[in-house]
Amino acid sequence: MAHLLGADDIRLVVGTRTLLDGVSLGLDDGDRVGVVGPNGAGKSTLLRLLAGTAVPDAGRVTRVGGLRIGMLDQRDESPAGTSIRDLVHGESAEHTWAGDAGIRAVHAGLLGDLDLDAPANTLSGGQRRRVALAALLVADHDVLFLDEPTNHLDVEGVAWLAEHLQARYARPGARGALVVVTHDRWFLDAVCTRMWEVTGDGSGAVEGYEGGYAAYVLARAERARTAAVTAEKRNNLLRKELAWLRRGAPARTSKPKFRLDAAAALIADEPNPRDTLELTRMATRRLGKDVLDLEDVTVRMPARDGDPDAAEKVLFDDVTWRLGPGDRYGVVGVNGAGKTTLLRLLAGRLAPSEGTVKRGKTIHVAELTQDIDELDAIGGLRVVEVIEQEKRTVAVDGKELTAAQLVERLGFTRERSQTLVRDLSGGERRRLQLLRLLVGEPNVLLLDEPTNDLDTDTLAAIEDLLDGWPGTLVVVSHDRYLLERVCDREVALLGDGTIRDLPGGVEEYLALRKAMIAAAAGSSRAGGTRAGATAGEAGASSSGTGSSGDATDAQPAPSGADVRAAKKEIGRIERRLSKIAELEARLHDKMAAQATDHAAILDLDKQLRELADEKETLETEWMEAAELLD
Repeated sequence: MAHLLGADDIRLVVGTRTLLDGVSLGLDDGDRVGVVGPNGAGKSTLLRLLAGTAVPDAGRVTRVGGLRIGMLDQRDESPAGTSIRDLVHGESAEHTWAGDAGIRAVHAGLLGDLDLDAPANTLSGGQRRRVALAALLVADHDVLFLDEPTNHLDVEGVAWLAEHLQARYARPGARGALVVVTHDRWFLDAVCTRMWEVTGDGSGAVEGYEGGYAAYVLARAERARTAAVTAEKRNNLLRKELAWLRRGAPARTSKPKFRLDAAAALIADEPNPRDTLELTRMATRRLGKDVLDLEDVTVRMPARDGDPDAAEKVLFDDVTWRLGPGDRYGVVGVNGAGKTTLLRLLAGRLAPSEGTVKRGKTIHVAELTQDIDELDAIGGLRVVEVIEQEKRTVAVDGKELTAAQLVERLGFTRERSQTLVRDLSGGERRRLQLLRLLVGEPNVLLLDEPTNDLDTDTLAAIEDLLDGWPGTLVVVSHDRYLLERVCDREVALLGDGTIRDLPGGVEEYLALRKAMIAAAAGSSRAGGTRAGATAGEAGASSSGTGSSGDATDAQPAPSGADVRAAKKEIGRIERRLSKIAELEARLHDKMAAQATDHAAILDLDKQLRELADEKETLETEWMEAAELLD
């Protein structure tokens, strides 16, 4: 593999804080690196140093001659007066790029629903991110640096981006390298083969790990276990030394002086404790049998202002959906399909156009919105004061904690608990939002994109909290890792006014979306047919006879033999899926046992990916067989 760039002993100090110190890294052709670490640790700074948009205080970054570097920032600029076409292709003539199959694939994956001549400054946050990604991916860069590329993307967009980057960098003989900062752990596992952890513990170190996110977690856990054993040995020695020193009179002799020096060295060498985040399970109010029911609900949104020809949009059409005590739903769907509107209905902030929302007498709903600006009204308060306003004491694990003790246990150090809300980072604001909700002891929790602005350690801690939370939970998120961890069931909003159950989870949703897109493309190619027409209707329109269309559209009922064969196939698939689950568990156990053996980890990770591919194929076959039984 050809070497592309390297960092040699780089150091960077911001104010009084050392972000990076003595960091040496390298990138070769084919490298796909994920960067993780706490919020504010210096992940984005590391990318800017490697990309050459920032300069280190010491050390150097070397690049091969003529290296072409592309950088995706977290800010998506849309200058006034520019169109989407301008941002993506600049002044290039259409014939120079329209014939390129790779560029057409980027257009289809990211810009399919956008008008290239539309003004760029009218785009939503998700649309701006897709345009910025498209502009980067259509260019011919040797190294791509992507800073939070999945921000504002839906599940479908994240899956497309992962598939595109795999096809671009994972194929045999691929040239170039990829470095990505993201909190999306599914994306890290799907794309990356190496991990860099910016520790953020004051040492300025960047630790390297082989494998994707799962392998990184296992290896880090093994390092932590080894460090804990070493620390325990040190603590035992320290306790013995201190106990010996307390014995009084001998401390005046020369021998105890040696003991004093040894104890002082032990204490001085004691590392600072890692800033671990501990989200503690809160007590919840009693939840009755009836929680929330949507009955025959229809929601219509008015036409856009200034567009008299636009029709009102129906987000939900005669929908009935019931939530019971302890239900845990994940919600996925296309942008604009009504995910946030659904949470507003459940929270009582929006009344349906038709139908009713029945609310149980004992429910206490808490809603986490995407808007962190809602904290601006209390920007002059300190973190601990915000919690004291909600409740001065909280019962946690049978103990009564003050607000100051609680915020410290929830990841805010004593220093940060005295910080003004307006001075908090985005991740800290998100954490404070969730904390305010939990101290109110809700029994129904509605979360709208809760993973925004949070690092992977914080996400893991929040998942640990939600995993054991006993109330009713509804989560809208594009984070597949989170949904699979904390939710028992998923539903989809496909933009057709319904809420569709997803027995196959997110993979089933992606399969449905692909089928819908393929059907829409087929419909658009069948000229002269109305939008959404079936194949049978299209045939009737082109032939001019209604009877041929009816005959084409009619689907014969499956025979008894077909039904029996489908049931037999479903049984076979379910047995194999169960076996795959057992094999995956064994492989994870082996990875945990061999976490420090990089070669073994890579081999086990390859076996896991093969099982995942087989599982995906079987689930598709299961859905096809199940359709015969509907």
